[in-house]
Amino acid sequence: MSVIDTDAELHDAHRDNHTHRDVNGGWLRPAVFGAMDGLVSNLALISGVAGGSVSSQTIVLTGLAGLAAGAFSMAAGEYTSVASQRELVLAELDVERRELRKHPKDEQAELAALYEARGVDADLARKVAGQLSRDPEQALEIHAREELGVDPKDLPSPTVAAVSSFGSFALGALLPVLPYLLGAVTLWPAALLALLGLFACGAVVARVTARSWWYSGLRQLILGGAAAAVTFGLGVLFGTAVG
Repeated sequence: MSVIDTDAELHDAHRDNHTHRDVNGGWLRPAVFGAMDGLVSNLALISGVAGGSVSSQTIVLTGLAGLAAGAFSMAAGEYTSVASQRELVLAELDVERRELRKHPKDEQAELAALYEARGVDADLARKVAGQLSRDPEQALEIHAREELGVDPKDLPSPTVAAVSSFGSFALGALLPVLPYLLGAVTLWPAALLALLGLFACGAVVARVTARSWWYSGLRQLILGGAAAAVTFGLGVLFGTAVG
């Protein structure tokens, strides 16, 4: 095999194995956080109420109310926070766009200085900055990446974040309620299902974070179990005191 063929194979292998997952999308963080929050908060809520020795109907109503309230709250919070972040970035992009229009030479020199500070030869840095600055939109994108650390073409969507958060929270919060909806009258089936769900969520998250699945799953299980145990104890304490 010739050297050229070998190089081509190496390049193909590098290309095929050098793809990256989407780390800037607006769905992963709210979806993961929503599912975890739904599981932990509703399991803790149900555990606290169950500790007070109330009827299963009361537990179901409490769990469903917690599901609805939490899902809408999460969606509203995510939408507002992501929209505010997006509006801030767009405002800064407008500032940068005006500066590029009013002071193109200064912005070009600023870009050249950034490349030079990173080790590029001064003459080459000026040439690169000049070539990149020929297209106003490309210049804006380069300056946004270098100065703001954002990609103007890949800003998170408030709607995607809100929908992801709402759906994942509702799904997570449903698990602790599901055994009661199916006829359970004690807490342990709900707790078991919710803890298994927490472990599964942690294991799934590990698939996109490179963390070992068992560590991530066990961490979520322990945190959720601790929250449920504390609220159950408080429910028993306050239920006895009120009773």
